[in-house]
Amino acid sequence: MNYFKTRREFLRDMGLCASVLPFVANLPSLSFSGKSLRKQRLIILFSPDGVVPSTFWPSAVGSEFELPPSLKPLEPFKNKTLILRGVSDRVRGDGDNHMRGIGCLLTGIELYPGNVQGGGDTPAGWSSGISIDQEIKAFLQKNPNTRTRFGSLEFGVMVPDHADTWTRMCYAGPNKPIAPIDDPYQMFGKLYGQAKDQEMLKSVLDDLREDLAKVRSQVGVKDRKILDEHTTLVREMEQDIRAARTRDVGHAIPVISPGVKRDNDSIPKLSKLQIDLLVSSFVGDAARVATFQFTNSVGDARFTWLGIPEGQHGLSHEPDSNKTAQEKLTRINEWYCQQVAYLAKRLAETPEADGHGTLLDNTLIVWTNELGQGNSHTLEDIPFVLVGNGLDFKMGRSLNMGHVPHNRLLMSLAHGFGHRISRFGNADFCAAGTLPNLT
Repeated sequence: MNYFKTRREFLRDMGLCASVLPFVANLPSLSFSGKSLRKQRLIILFSPDGVVPSTFWPSAVGSEFELPPSLKPLEPFKNKTLILRGVSDRVRGDGDNHMRGIGCLLTGIELYPGNVQGGGDTPAGWSSGISIDQEIKAFLQKNPNTRTRFGSLEFGVMVPDHADTWTRMCYAGPNKPIAPIDDPYQMFGKLYGQAKDQEMLKSVLDDLREDLAKVRSQVGVKDRKILDEHTTLVREMEQDIRAARTRDVGHAIPVISPGVKRDNDSIPKLSKLQIDLLVSSFVGDAARVATFQFTNSVGDARFTWLGIPEGQHGLSHEPDSNKTAQEKLTRINEWYCQQVAYLAKRLAETPEADGHGTLLDNTLIVWTNELGQGNSHTLEDIPFVLVGNGLDFKMGRSLNMGHVPHNRLLMSLAHGFGHRISRFGNADFCAAGTLPNLT
């Protein structure tokens, strides 16, 4: 049965508008939900400027390890966490390490020559290959049983407006960078449709009240519960976005362009809104693949909410002997880890539509970075911290992979979805195949 034809027939037979689809696409009793198939999902989350190795990597390998300070927020998910040290970006060529660090991170292949000048190295352009998230998306979208509305969603938090090699990690193909959406209001509109009056933020749900009532009358108790949970989440998102734009500042709010306020000090709020939207998109089965990008390579956010006034990139250049800077960088990476933990928590507390486990049981989060360490700009020991059971890797371990090319990990992600590619990116780094000892 054709996937999209089934959807059209469902809308036609019940007299529903197309806008109701995000709310009903994941209900098990509907024929187009693919209820008999496991919904595997992937989230790749990026934070910049490397880590402090002494406070990031566990001292032990295997299952008997302790989470170091930077990773402590993952303690509730330790048995669902896999820490991979010794995975290195071997891709060289044009561009500096920050540029290659982000531009080759998910593509595993060289940057094109270009006119973007890096820090003392040759200038470079965009990546010359597709990124692994888009490769997996394309694989899933070819199959009617795994096809979704968007295939993939690209989230961001305070990504610079200008487009250059330092600001893009996702590529639809050679020379085809994909810009993340870092405005929650814009992402909300993409997922649920633009409200007619954006300034007043008229509720999407108000327009769909009658359609949702029709659906509730036609499905069983379990589906009604799922539908209610999804609509509640969307209502809460509407309220959060409205509150972010109408908070009391002690005077009349000036007329500004619609949208969530986008500035450095709002990063924690923006992060929460985007994570909640990501989870909501998975509930509605809008995509099976998502990326989440904090700022950019050479990101210089100021973590004022942690009492750190300096920019992250400037701190990352301080030598190891500067203990104050190292402590601040550790706290910064701990904050990023808190965002990973919040994402894992939201996925873990959200049940699957078919009643078999939670979203986290079928989702793999991959938290990574463009550098191993900021002050050395090394591409060795690129951080890869995996959380969740989406690809059936053996979790609850800390491993040292021995400086293998990261292309092999990218291939492993594809294989976890049943996409049995024999190479990805630069073929010179793929001969040994996928990483061993993951399953």
